[in-house]
Amino acid sequence: MTSPTAAVAFVGLGNMGIPLSRRLVEAGHAVAGYDVSGDARRRASEHGVREAASLGEVVTGAGLLILMLPGSDAVAAVLSDTTLLERIEPDALVIDMSSSEPLRTRDMAASLRAHGIKMIDAPVSGGVAGAEKGTLTVMVGGEKTDLARASTYLERMGRVVHAGPIGSGHAVKALNNLLSATHLWITSEAMIAGERFGIDPQVLLSIFNSSSGRSGSTENKWPNFILPGTFNSGFGIRLMVKDMNIAVELTEQVGVPSGLGSEALALWSRAAEGLPPTADHTEIARFIGAGAGPGG
Repeated sequence: MTSPTAAVAFVGLGNMGIPLSRRLVEAGHAVAGYDVSGDARRRASEHGVREAASLGEVVTGAGLLILMLPGSDAVAAVLSDTTLLERIEPDALVIDMSSSEPLRTRDMAASLRAHGIKMIDAPVSGGVAGAEKGTLTVMVGGEKTDLARASTYLERMGRVVHAGPIGSGHAVKALNNLLSATHLWITSEAMIAGERFGIDPQVLLSIFNSSSGRSGSTENKWPNFILPGTFNSGFGIRLMVKDMNIAVELTEQVGVPSGLGSEALALWSRAAEGLPPTADHTEIARFIGAGAGPGG
């Protein structure tokens, strides 16, 4: 028996994909989901997402395709699939919510246009908690008319901001994560130094958060994931390094020196090599502490 078609196809049912597809289902949208992991497909189906066994099946009858994948390589593999291109609805809209490379995104959008398919990029910030609550920042690159078409869906996920032409969302996302990673590293050095001096870490955070040193690291990552020792923000260290690399490459492509950014990338790359492959990015605090001598 042929499965009923869905208006929305969602590819990439990982830590972010499952809660985001669930929010669309809860809003009343018919959503079909596909992931290479059978377990991921099963977990998404528990939230009302119709499980599809292939890319061709998931896009059959879909006018909207949402991608939440590891990066440009995975996105390119999906969008070049001949079965997908044959079965997706004419004049479909693709929304790439992955952390992808801005210039490659522009190239893929141009290729899709040749098939009559439109594309916007819409990466997010706010982590798994933001995906579950619908409080993400959604950074969109593309034509305003295409954003208007996608807004009903994206607004279920959080605050939508039009960053500029195609690729702009991916550019902003990478630059944002370069900032995030850099201040998490220096925050961790400062927190560990203050604690070893004898200052209570909660006192440190309360002072930093009412002073000029405050950041997302002091307000969120240290109190919620590092001090409790859970290290479970839902964003892996290797994904952070990938985004930092995209940002540093972008600065070079547009002719801006990236001294501090390149140094931060080198530090994070060493941490990624020294931590387990599945480590959360907040575990760099533990890595820094261990490398700082006794008491780490």
